[in-house]
Amino acid sequence: MGRKTKKGRSVKRNLAVNSDEPDELKRAPHSFVIHRGRVGNYILELVKDFRKVMEPFTASSLQARKKNLIKDYVSIAGILHVSHLCIFTHTEVSTYLKIVRLPRGPTLTFKVHNYSLAHDVVSTIKKQLVFTKQFEHSPLIVLNGFSGEGIHMKLMTSMFQNMFPTINLLKVNLNNIRRCVLFSYNPTSKLIDFRHYAIKVVPAGISKGVKKIVQSKVPNLGRYESVSDYLTNPAQLSDSEAEDDPASHVTLPQKLSSRGNAAASTSAIRLVEMGPRLTLELLKVEEGLLGGEVLHHELVEKTEEEKKLIKLKREQKRKLKEKRKKIQEDNKKQKELKKEMHKQKSLKGMQKRSENEVQMLKAVEEANQNADEDDNDVEWYKEEVGQNPDSDLFSTTTAFKKKRFIPYKVKRRKGPKSDQPKKKVRFG
Repeated sequence: MGRKTKKGRSVKRNLAVNSDEPDELKRAPHSFVIHRGRVGNYILELVKDFRKVMEPFTASSLQARKKNLIKDYVSIAGILHVSHLCIFTHTEVSTYLKIVRLPRGPTLTFKVHNYSLAHDVVSTIKKQLVFTKQFEHSPLIVLNGFSGEGIHMKLMTSMFQNMFPTINLLKVNLNNIRRCVLFSYNPTSKLIDFRHYAIKVVPAGISKGVKKIVQSKVPNLGRYESVSDYLTNPAQLSDSEAEDDPASHVTLPQKLSSRGNAAASTSAIRLVEMGPRLTLELLKVEEGLLGGEVLHHELVEKTEEEKKLIKLKREQKRKLKEKRKKIQEDNKKQKELKKEMHKQKSLKGMQKRSENEVQMLKAVEEANQNADEDDNDVEWYKEEVGQNPDSDLFSTTTAFKKKRFIPYKVKRRKGPKSDQPKKKVRFG
């Protein structure tokens, strides 16, 4: 039996279910989105919104407790195929986002300059797009402006790309692409704008009236004499010239589930923002898991001598840690050896004591048998005299009872004292 959880399910059963997943889901990047330290209610809402962005390959209902350490998440990351860990923290200076590649790093630390929650973004949109199956598939990632030189740019680009599953252009189903995540880098300000959109595909090149009929929206024709008047009305002319950008028009290679979007037809792609919004700045790139050599720092610059000194101190610290670990392991082995020796010694003593007890029991049984043979006076009297003895001759049932000595207990008289005055006694 596996270790029981709150709902009664065991870990072994979960592992068995996890082993039956297809290889495509196992290879997909999974993520944990948590917060550390004391954060406000807005940061908690931001964590929930960011989990919605990372769905479906994230722990949407993950409960992060104060006693949970980073090594707890790392220990179960391999079992659940988790590849990235996103940590939100808050200090007096600002809010920070750390993106960690599990299990060995690197770690990217971003400063959050501004952010807007999802419900604030949606509330500013007039026509909100609500689709129940938007979060059943991972979003499409778009990177803009990440063409600079430097190891930090390459690591940042690779980290963002590997946070979401790759798309096979030959096998992709366009009906599954319902969302889009945009990372736009500004080389002048060195800020990254994060946006989350819902993708909407509508027929292009037709009037608004035809579009309503095609999309099964029955118009009100009470004011018109015929359908031709409705279609030729200037108010029902195509609105694509005013709203649509010709660059957003595409020829669909597949038929979409939405009405009016057939294969080989021209459609327009529209983006509806879902939130949240984030404005990020890369501060630090570390080689390891939340530690290790600093590969890039935006605010602090070190000379080559300082880098060598830091590297030497880190190496000394690592050797000291290994030495202490080895000493602890040796002490543990010695304690286990002493414990085993004490156990063997205790077992030998218990075995010897059991042998002595058996010998003592045998001696007592033999003594009792001899005593029974010697004390059988009634049989001896019958053999010698030839008749049964009197009942009181060899009586062994007489019991001597000792009387219990109860000392005399003086009881004091309890009552009111005499009111009569005492007699005076005169001497002489």
